[in-house]
Order: sequence, then C-alpha cells, then structure tokens
Amino acid sequence: MNLIVVGASYRSASVPLLERLSVPPAEQHRLLRGLVGGPHVAEVALVSTCNRVEVYAAVPAFHPGLSQVVAALAEQSGVSADELAGSLYVHHGADAVSHVYRVAAGLDSMVVGEAQILGQLRDAYAAATESETVGRLLHELLQQALRVGKRAHAETGIDQAPRSMVTAALAQAGRLAGARALVIGAGAMGSLAVSALTRAAVDQVTIVNRGSDRAERLAELYAVTAAPFDQLPKLLAEADVVVTATASIGHVLTAAMVAESGGRPVIIDLAVPRDVEPAVKQLPGVTVIDIEHLAEAGGAHGHASHIVDEAETIVAAEVEAFLTWLRGSQVAPTVAALRARADELVEAEMGRLARRSDLTADQRAEVAHAMHRIVQRLLHEPTVRVRQLAAGPGGEAYPKLLRDLFGLSVPAGGLGEPEAGPSGAVMPKGENVAVIFEAVPPGDRGPEDPASRAPEELGTAKLEEDGAP
Repeated sequence: MNLIVVGASYRSASVPLLERLSVPPAEQHRLLRGLVGGPHVAEVALVSTCNRVEVYAAVPAFHPGLSQVVAALAEQSGVSADELAGSLYVHHGADAVSHVYRVAAGLDSMVVGEAQILGQLRDAYAAATESETVGRLLHELLQQALRVGKRAHAETGIDQAPRSMVTAALAQAGRLAGARALVIGAGAMGSLAVSALTRAAVDQVTIVNRGSDRAERLAELYAVTAAPFDQLPKLLAEADVVVTATASIGHVLTAAMVAESGGRPVIIDLAVPRDVEPAVKQLPGVTVIDIEHLAEAGGAHGHASHIVDEAETIVAAEVEAFLTWLRGSQVAPTVAALRARADELVEAEMGRLARRSDLTADQRAEVAHAMHRIVQRLLHEPTVRVRQLAAGPGGEAYPKLLRDLFGLSVPAGGLGEPEAGPSGAVMPKGENVAVIFEAVPPGDRGPEDPASRAPEELGTAKLEEDGAP
C-alpha cells in the first residue's frame, strides 16, 4: 500500500483556485465515499481549510491512485485536471508522513505555529472516521499526527508568537487601540478575532452572525456586544476595522454595500471562499487584508529560528518512530503466514499417521504435540530476529525475503516505494503533479485511469464513473 498526500495550499495555488477547491463540510462525505468507491483508493481523509485542501490516501499503486484523486478534485472544483495539476503537489511514503506531521505542528502554515490546524486536522480525521474511509494505516498516521502536533506546541512554544493567522492579519491592520471593531461570524476564526481584538484594547467590539445564539454566547464570553445580522449595513458604517470569517458560499460584503455605508474601514477577510467581493479593494479609502494579501506579505514574521528548528527535530524523530512501527507491523502478516504454513505441514503429516492402525490415540496425540513443539522452537528465533530486523532501517526488505524463501503469498503492505513505469520516470519528493503526469505517459498510469482521458473530459468527470456508490 502506498501513502500519498495530494493537495494545494497558499504556497502552490492562488486564492481563487483554493476557493474553488474548498470542500464544504456537507460535501465531504460524498467526496470521501466516492474516492474509496473507486478502483485505486483504499483509504482517504480530507483536510479543507482556508489555506489548504489536501487529500491523505492509501493507494495500492501510486500513479493510478494519484490520477483518481486528481480527477475527484477536478470534478469537485469544476477545474479541468490539466489546469489543476499545475497547482497541486504530491508527497509519497516517508515524505508524506513528514508532511502530515509538519502540517500538524504548524510548520507548514502561513503563520508558522498557528494552533487552529490541529483542530482542523482533528475534524478531518473525525469526518473520515464517520464516513468509514480510514483503515489501519490512516488511523495510525492521523492519531500520531495529532499527538505530534500537540507535542511540538507543548515542548517548543511554537504557537506563542503569533498564535494564529488572526494575529498576523490584525498586525497588518495597524494601530487598533480606541478603534471600533465589527466581527462577522461567530465560528472558530470569529472567536479568535474577538479574543485578539479585546487584547488589543479596541474601544468597542460588536459581533454579528446569522445564527444569533452563537453571537450572543460569544459576546457574553468576552463581555462585548452582539447585534442582529440585519444591522450589518449600519454597523459597517460605524466600524474602523471589520473582521469577517464566515462559511458563506456567496459574498457577505459587496462593493455596493460597503460604498453605500459611507465607511472607510480596514476589512480583514479570513474566509475561504472569500466573504468580501474583490471589487471592494477598488473603493477609495477602504483597505482589504485577505488570505492573498497575507501570503504576499509572507504571513507572520519574527519566529525565533531555534524554536522552528526544535519543532523540526521533533517531527523528524517522530517520522522515524512511525516508520519503525510500520516496518515492524509489515512483518506480522508474513510471520503469521509462515506459522500457518508450518501448522499445515504438521496437520498433513498427522493426517498421514492417522491412517496407521498401529498407533493408539494417545500415541498420535503425543507425536502431534512433539511435532508442534519442534516447529515452534525452530521458528522462534528466526521470527524474533526478522521482527527486529524489519523494525530497523531498510527493514522492508526482510518480510519480502522471508516470503520469497518460503514461497508465502502475503499481500504487500506499508508505504511502498516510488515505482518506475515503462518510461523510467520515478516519483520525486514533494513534486508538482503536472511534472509527474508529463513524465508518465497516460497509458502507463494503470487500467481505467481517469487521467488517461483528455483534460476537457476530466473537467466534467463524475465520481460515479470511477465506481463511486
């Protein structure tokens, strides 16, 4: 089994493309079930946040699995696979484990060390578990990733300065003391915005949310004001700084609405898809800070390099620990198959002895016991040693060697190795998907491979064509 990560982030894709790739929670179950319903994906989880959309998958073969994931993302976003591939990256095997751990630790975030990603990763794991699309490999990977993320934050303090993208965005807004602030949205990002604004000594914070109960609870928690959503135009006219972070599909703030309010606020848009219509940026006196703006500014700065280095060291050690576990677990089916083969041989011999009339039942039982004892003693040392060797570097070779020596038929497991197709192209680390597709001819990507079809066909392909229920 091959472990792959296929995705796009603020590093590789534009904000408009990330908006199109974003998968609302209501649609995630269909996408996950569609992927495991296809021929080339065995396990899958999806992380969809304002900064990244990533698919974590266990696939029997690398190139067909990659092609199926890209086709599903193309269908979901309405962007042709040909266009999409240029903004997607892929990580494979140990490199995929490292990437997931770095994401969990906040090392791959726009704001290094931001803590929200741990909650988002936990939500992704819960959604995949509920959809029954994760098996042993992804269960272990995601459980350990959450633990590694917590460890990195606890032991290095990487999440202290700054704690979140909200902090970085507010830093871009300039002096906030004495300002009147409006927060649109009462979710996780909205809550972080209210917390940061109250610490910044703003004069007034008002929260609006389509669900008034959540806004009122958040206002009570921070001793600020909640207002009905229909008062948004009036509040917009009075605000000096506006933070919007909703899960709305359409624009919450349009150019017409902002222009009619007569206000000249600094607007911070932390939503994906964007809450603020792009034309708002053209209004005189209005400043818009969004995900794209933060990416161009390089996110947050000032992290001590030694803190990042400490977190990277933790991640590297934990990746090796995961690989050690995986190598050890890979040998278990082979050892079980070897012992089963030995038991079959003993049973066959006992069957032959049973046909002899000169042996009593007690004698046959004693012979069977002796044979089993001899077999167990013979196999004990080799199986202990192969478990030890398999857990070390290069250990994946030992289960295969044992299978070859004894002619055992055991399904291959683990992370797999980057395979070379007839073209001779091998998948590099963290490579752009378009580069891989160019290196491997369509016919080499496997049977019924979605990526072997023309790009224009991929843009409208349905998951059902790939075998989805």
